Amino acid sequence: MKDERLFELADLILAVARHINAAKEANAESGTPLEGAVMRFVDRHPGTTVNAAAEATQMISSNVSRAVRGLEHKGLLRREADPDDARRVRLYPTEKAAENLQRLRATWSSLLDGTSPAETSALIAALRSIETRLVARSRDGTP
Repeated sequence: MKDERLFELADLILAVARHINAAKEANAESGTPLEGAVMRFVDRHPGTTVNAAAEATQMISSNVSRAVRGLEHKGLLRREADPDDARRVRLYPTEKAAENLQRLRATWSSLLDGTSPAETSALIAALRSIETRLVARSRDGTP
């Protein structure tokens, strides 16, 4: 049954995510899930704006702004005025965020050690494809 297999896939993704998240809590500075989503986007897109982060994470900008304030307070994110438009603010990860990300990389790499290169490549490709589809569906308003 296709629906049962898709449910099992989602269930296993969540189960693995719980283990990964638990390892993160022990070894890297953590925040709320909202802060994590914003930090992930800013790490991948330094110089982004609150609006771009809100769109990419599919959250309302006031919630993203709250997450940005929390991340700033923790020293993980900094705001800079856009050199071309002083009304716009750009978001950048700090050195502390880079150090935190290095600890996270080491923790998660250790946790997943033993996964074969073939499994790793296949899973990365599959999950990227799934994420891309989910983002496209949400932008289109498709359930």
